[in-house]
Amino acid sequence: MAIPTDTLYGLAADPFNLHAVEQIYRIKGRPSHKPLLLLVGSLEQAEELTDDPPPAFYGLARRFWPGPLTLVAPAAHKIPRKITGNTGKVALRWPKSTVPQALIGDLTLPLTGTSANRAGQPACARAGDVQEQLGDRLALILDGGESGVNEPSTIVEVNSSGWKLVREGAIPASEIMEFFEG
Repeated sequence: MAIPTDTLYGLAADPFNLHAVEQIYRIKGRPSHKPLLLLVGSLEQAEELTDDPPPAFYGLARRFWPGPLTLVAPAAHKIPRKITGNTGKVALRWPKSTVPQALIGDLTLPLTGTSANRAGQPACARAGDVQEQLGDRLALILDGGESGVNEPSTIVEVNSSGWKLVREGAIPASEIMEFFEG
């Protein structure tokens, strides 16, 4: 299923259902070694999906969540290796959007949140764009209107030895650097 988030449309599925995860890879045409990000509904839920997150994880989460920041941290053992792309890391984001928050709250589990587009194609900010790219491959597209931001989330990897900006997105790199310098 495709859902709107606070950045772009994403493909949502139960990350612990390996058949559903395989479907996400098939729908996108995504290489199986690439990890999938997970959408969470709270910092506590994110903690359960990580293995001893470093202090920077908590600081960034408290500053930028809910919102367009994806944090990459050591994965908890319960996360399927398919989700992590066998990296031992998990990418987590708490979106500031009512649709994913409601779904995560009702289901009481995280959801996959990789962008709803074919691999190598532009990400989708509208349900109509998702329909054009993936319509024949999806059972459901929840139309929440245009995402508004039209940029992907900013991705920051944190570990015990520091942090690294993986991708600049909706949050400018300067804001992330200010956080660490301030």
